[in-house]
Amino acid sequence: MAIVVVGAVYVDIKGFPEDVYLPTGRNAGTVELVHGGVGRNVAEDIANVELRPTFVSMVNDDAQGEEVLRKLRNHKVNTDYIRRAPNGMGQWLAVFDNTGDLAGSISQRPDLSPILETLNEKGDEIFRDADSIIVEMDIDKEIVKTVLRYAEKYGKRVYGVVANIVLASERRDFLQSLDCFVCNQAEAGILFVTDYSNMTPEELCEDVASRLVSANIPAIVVTMGSKGAVYASIDGEKGFYPAEHVKVRDTSGAGDAFCAGVSIGLTYHKSMRESVEIGTRLAASVIKVSENVCPRFRPRELGLDEDVED
Repeated sequence: MAIVVVGAVYVDIKGFPEDVYLPTGRNAGTVELVHGGVGRNVAEDIANVELRPTFVSMVNDDAQGEEVLRKLRNHKVNTDYIRRAPNGMGQWLAVFDNTGDLAGSISQRPDLSPILETLNEKGDEIFRDADSIIVEMDIDKEIVKTVLRYAEKYGKRVYGVVANIVLASERRDFLQSLDCFVCNQAEAGILFVTDYSNMTPEELCEDVASRLVSANIPAIVVTMGSKGAVYASIDGEKGFYPAEHVKVRDTSGAGDAFCAGVSIGLTYHKSMRESVEIGTRLAASVIKVSENVCPRFRPRELGLDEDVED
């Protein structure tokens, strides 16, 4: 399967307390530095299902950038369209509480503008034979616009994911061009200007489904953490899928693995419910480990026994 992922690479600096986390105090614990970024995580998660994604992105033109490329290649990710440049990677500083949930974070965005040059120069060869496309909706506007143009040119399905929902929500016309948008409960609230924090999965599903019509967004999947995920399409398909109960090590990266699984399922022409089930399995595998990426799966283990057909 040829899935193209367009997005960013980050270096994640993550702190974990040894005991109960004190928001305003000093916390003894451990600090880890790992490769991250929504696009990078999604590409690697897809590769860990023994698929061969193509990643269009940027890395630093230094040893750290080369290490990112080496690891991606080891996972069988096609890195032919990753550019090297100063400040090509962002940084994400995050602190987690003693339950594994994110307590606070600060991110430094990278300069991704050279990606547009890559798309303008080699867009046809990147997208012509793709089975589907996954794009970070909050990266440079012209990059997203160009990806959508190539998707329309070659009739490719596009799945959207987000790192900064505030930027993505300013591009509602782009969201209307997606086949499916994946976000979390808080992000959906910002997108639809609604407080979803106290809604049950059933209530959230009904509300999101009704808002898709007026927003003209074809389909959406909204994760609710330990409660699971809801899904809805403008065609009337909707429902809820529960989360797997696992011991939490680190919730970061789980949403990216979930997006990878949903996108893989939809690319294989699975139903939304079946695709959300695949995403749930990948997300559960991530939060049990510390490497921020899902373990390897064989496609058949996820019910992906048949080749993709146009």
